[in-house]
Amino acid sequence: MEDMDTAITLIGTRLAKEGEEFFFEGETPECEHCKLKNTCMGLEKGRKYRIVNVRNQTTHECFVHDTGALVVDVIKAPIIAAIDSKKAVKGATIRYQAPNCDGELDSETYDLCYPKGLRNGDKCTINKVMESVDIESEQPGSLKKVELLL
Repeated sequence: MEDMDTAITLIGTRLAKEGEEFFFEGETPECEHCKLKNTCMGLEKGRKYRIVNVRNQTTHECFVHDTGALVVDVIKAPIIAAIDSKKAVKGATIRYQAPNCDGELDSETYDLCYPKGLRNGDKCTINKVMESVDIESEQPGSLKKVELLL
């Protein structure tokens, strides 16, 4: 298992594969009467997670997943984002601030400027620095594509 903080949760049997990533969107009305609800709801709403271990193949009844759910260990998944190139130093810890991207953005560029699962002010570690990003921005300077760990 990876050397990071793990959490235990349940996920649908079709999604329960090591390496699979998902966004936790919170409780649904179907969860209200589930006896395992507290195990599932221990994740942070709106965050991206990666499955690092499937505990066993015991299927638990689930009102959301039609084929049941399995117990898995998850970590917060890395998020790819664009940041000010002056702050793009591998291993640095930063407070995330979304760039002000201007103009028409294709979906890939939009996802770099406004990555799902990341909020302004989040404390992140820069895990990997990638290429420069060619985006018009109100902010002076250039942007770099980086992989961030929460």
